[in-house]
Order: sequence, then structure tokens, then C-alpha cells
Amino acid sequence: MIEPDWPAPARVRALVTTSDLGDMAGEAGRRALRAHLPSEPLWLRQVHGNLVSNDLDPLAIADAAVTWKREAPRTVMIADCMPVFFADDEASVVGVAHAGWRGLAAGVLEATVEAMRTPAHKVIAWLGPAIGPKVYEVGEDVKNVFDEKHLFANRPGHWLLDLYGAARARLDRHGVKRVYGGGFCTYSDARFFSYRRDRTSARMAALIWLT
Repeated sequence: MIEPDWPAPARVRALVTTSDLGDMAGEAGRRALRAHLPSEPLWLRQVHGNLVSNDLDPLAIADAAVTWKREAPRTVMIADCMPVFFADDEASVVGVAHAGWRGLAAGVLEATVEAMRTPAHKVIAWLGPAIGPKVYEVGEDVKNVFDEKHLFANRPGHWLLDLYGAARARLDRHGVKRVYGGGFCTYSDARFFSYRRDRTSARMAALIWLT
């Protein structure tokens, strides 16, 4: 498992599973994960949108979740899309978002910050393992929804998308200036499941909670 390298308060815990722990879409993997958690995590049905589950409105279908509760892990599943962790300076609220290109375009990161109900300048973020800009090939439909500085020509009609760069830009515009992480590539690193590389249905989990 991977723990974020970010200056979150000591009461904030977060981790991303790797393939060694198993498939988090299946019960065997989730059983292995439970040994590392304070309680059963909230599992979401993710649809590449911008809905955010919270303690008052615990949505089953959402691509992000925030919580003010202690010992209540919130999680998203990934296999090339980017997990983004959030915490505030006082360790009063944490969140996690599932952000592929569709989620980014829909504003899932901004929606998660808003759902935390704390000023954006008090929020820090960490960008977890995702498909990297050297291999994330996209077509014309994706090119048209992102800033050109986050796209690199690859071959006619196809570009490479810097998912990390696009996420940083969106967070910066929303007032989140302290953003860490972004140093992994699920496609290139065998520790991770990758849908693009293997066409697998297996998933990792990214979890955050307050102690």
C-alpha cells in the first residue's frame, strides 16, 4: 500500500492499495483491506460524474465523498483514473474524489472542495496514482474540453493528456493552492492495476479517514 507524502494533520490517515493486496472490486480484496481500517469503508457506485456523498446525504451513486466523522473511511476505486485526497488544516473534514477526464471536466474536484464546507485556502490536496501524461492517449472529444497546455500531440487525431496538470490547474483556479503528489503512473508501474494496459476489471482503492 501507498501512503500520501503530504503535510496533512496527524489525525488524517490515507492510503492507496496496490495490486498485492488484491482486487478491491471483489470480496477477497476487501476482506484483506479491512485489517488496515478502523471500520467498514463507504463504497460508492462511481459513474464519472460530480456528485459528492457526505454524512448528511450518504449517496450510493457518487464519485466523491467527504466526512466530518472520526474513524469513518471514505473511498473510491481506481484503475487509471486519479484519486484525489483532501483535508483541511484543522483535521475537521476529509474527502476523496475519483477523477478521470470525465470527472475533471464535470467539476468533481471543485464539487468536493465545496462539499467540505471550509475555505479553499485551508484545504490541501494529494493527487494519487493515475495514468501518466506519457501514455494517456485521448481523442478529439477529450481534447476539446481541456486547456491545450495539458495536451501533447501524439499522432494525427490523438493527443496525450496530462491528467495531473489538468487537476492542478482546476484546483488552483478554485483556490486550493497546496497540491501534492502526482508522481505515479498506473500504466507504467506494475504495482498498480491498469485498465488501459490490461483491460482488467480489477480495481485499487483510495481511502481517507479522521482518527
